[in-house]
Formats: sequence, structure tokens, C-alpha cells
Amino acid sequence: MSTFSRRKFLTTAGLSTVGAIALNACTSTEAPKTDATTKASPSSTATSTPKVSAADTPETTKAKLGFIALTDSAPLIIAKEKGIFEKYGMKDVEVLKQASWGTTRDNIVLGSEAGGIDGAHILSPMPYLISEGKITNGNKVPMYILARLNTNGQAISIANEFKDLKIALKSEALKESFAKIKSGGKEIKCAVTFPGGTHDLWMRYWLAANGIDPNNDVSTIVVPPPQMVANMKAGNMQAFCVGEPWNARLVAQNTGYSALITGELWKDHPEKAFSMRADWVDKNPKAAKAMLAAVLEAQVWCDKPENKEEMCKIIGADKWLKVPAAEILGRQQGKVDYGDGRNLDNPDLAMKFWKDSASYPYKSHDIWFVTEDMRWGYFDADTDAKKLVDKVNREDIWKEAAKMIGQEAAIPKSTSRGIETFFDGVKFDPENPKAYLDGLKIKKA
Repeated sequence: MSTFSRRKFLTTAGLSTVGAIALNACTSTEAPKTDATTKASPSSTATSTPKVSAADTPETTKAKLGFIALTDSAPLIIAKEKGIFEKYGMKDVEVLKQASWGTTRDNIVLGSEAGGIDGAHILSPMPYLISEGKITNGNKVPMYILARLNTNGQAISIANEFKDLKIALKSEALKESFAKIKSGGKEIKCAVTFPGGTHDLWMRYWLAANGIDPNNDVSTIVVPPPQMVANMKAGNMQAFCVGEPWNARLVAQNTGYSALITGELWKDHPEKAFSMRADWVDKNPKAAKAMLAAVLEAQVWCDKPENKEEMCKIIGADKWLKVPAAEILGRQQGKVDYGDGRNLDNPDLAMKFWKDSASYPYKSHDIWFVTEDMRWGYFDADTDAKKLVDKVNREDIWKEAAKMIGQEAAIPKSTSRGIETFFDGVKFDPENPKAYLDGLKIKKA
């Protein structure tokens, strides 16, 4: 069955059991919605003296930023709650909850002047797809990526019916089991959060590496992150890929187990980005730099071990993730209960916000995202990945913001992290993405 057919791409996934209507994150026919958070309480992090010089005074103090209820939205939440935006002169920044990645897209297209948002915590490939009009009905809305918000910290989880098969990172039983179910007339559904987004790409990479064609052997459906667990419990899918805390929550509720965490699939892989409309940044360059400086400082704070418990308590609040802090903390510390008897204690595979250049928007990583989206047909096969990345990736603003917070030493020497190696031994050379594509056995391109 072809995944993300035109019908599936343009309609809402029909997963309504137990009240968990799986809004199709790819598109929406209803008016975009946001839920404004309450004002942050006073914090010792905020200072009465502006952190910016007179020459760097922001053109505006206002911006509207979206976030999805995922742990990797923490830098935006902490920058708001700890008064760090205000510290850099951006005292009127709003951080607004989005119902799905489709809602995030719709509100970015609108822009704040039309009731939408100016930027967001977002799946790293989305700014490219939006800029090229690939997910906006041809309406090209130029975007900038200002920072990577995190590396690692996602997982692929499986329904309990497969627990005895011990399906993990590399599993011969996976292909055989899925084929048996399909031959019995039942559809295999693997849920992701947005077509062409990071979770879609991790799921597709994992399936293909295990000999499963995600375009023909399974159906890939779209479910918003907060609705993954309820839909798994209702039996609406066999597997899903999503960020935390939803995999940990699945295990806590004994509703499924994690086959792998994505740091095992590709160690220190790039994940979410902090992205804004290009016209907003071009109109307010000082405000953009000040806001980015606040996000970077929040990332530094989030990555300190001594702050993890407080961070989880803050982001777990009802107005943010609405998840008990205890269900967020473990995997933040690299302590993973897979839910099938396996346990891991490895902080180096946990979500990183700043450590090991996690925040730097390497162009080499964005070239992989564009290339992988070419692999599955989200971008045309002749797309000039480097040209597109040079247009969207604003590592230059990141460098200025890093200097602004006294982190000049954290600026990498190169825009490339070099050759990347995946769990199956496949290598990606950002200097030769065509060789990578040509070497892949399962692909659409």
C-alpha cells in the first residue's frame, strides 16, 4: 500500500477510539488554534539590567512562538519561565501550545499579524518544506533555521503484541512478523508525527534497514505526539516514532515498549530546530538575535545535570506538557526502561540541548535532512540540497548570539560535522549526498 497517498495526505487520520482523535498533522481544514500560556513568574534568572547594549536594542519586544508538547521544547519553555527572554530585552515573547505539527505549519504560514505565529520549536526538515511550498499547497513561505534545539531523545516504540519477539534496533523478526500480519489481511500501521519530518525519517530509516519498504510493506499514518499513547492503547497502530516523554509514558502505562532510542540509530543525531519566518527576522534582526541568545542560554541551563529535576517539573506542568515530572526525568538522564526487560544507563545517548555542539545548526545535518526527504519523494530528485540549505540555515546569526552570551568558544570550526555513520554501517558524506542516495537499496527516489 502506498504511504501518504494523496487521500491520506489531504485528510485527517481516522483514529478516534478512546477519544484520541488523531489529527492529521499534514493538513487541517479548521482554523489554526493556539493556547496562550500564563505569564511566567518572577525568576532569579532574570536581571533588572538589560543584557543587550544600546546598539543591540531589539526593534520589537514582541514575538509569538509555537511549541508542541515534547521534552525538546524545553529551551523555549525555560527561556519564558526563567525570564531569560526578558533578560535580553524580549519581554513580550509568547510561547503558545500547538495541537499538531500541521497546526504549527498553518500558524507559521499565517504569521502573527494574521493571528498565527512568528516562529516555533519545529521538526528540522519542516522549514525547508515550508520554504519550498511542499507542504503549503505551493505557497512558499521563506523560513530561517536559527538553532538546533536538541540532539537525540526520540524513540521507536512497539505494541505489546510483539514483546516476545524481542524486536530492537536490528531485528530479523520484524520483517517476518509484519509480513505474516499483512498476509492475514490486516494493515500494518506505523505512526509518525508529520510527513517528511524527523520522526517519519527515523521510522523509515529503521524499517528500510530491516528490509521493510515503508512505501509498500506498511502504512505510515500521522498522529500528533500527545495522542500516540492513547492510540497505541486503542490498537490503532503497531509501532510509532515520537519524541519524549511519550515513549516513556507508554512504558509507564504498560501499553507498549521501546524497540530503540534514536541515539542508537544515529548517535547525536540532529532533531528539533528553532526556526522563524524569514520576513520577521529580516525586519527585526536585533530582536531575532536577542531572542536566539535567550534560547541558547536556556539550552545551556537545560543541559546542566543539576537542573534536570527542576526542568522536568517546570515543563511537566499542565500548561506545558501535562506529564508527571517523574515520567520525563529518567530518559533525560539517560536512564531508559525499554519496557521489555532491557534497561540502559547512558547519559551520552540521552537528549542533549547544548553539550557536544547540540545547539549548533550544522549545515551538513540539514543537507542530510533534505537528501533523506529526496529519498522518500518529499523533495524532487534533482533538488540542490546545498543551495537550499544555504538559503534557510542561518548559522551566522547563531554565532552572533553565542558571542552575545559569552559562548564564543562553543562556535564550531566548521559548518560540517563530517561523515556520519548510522547503526547499519551506512555512511553519509555531506560533500557527496548523491553517493549516499545511490547506495541505498530501499527508496522512492
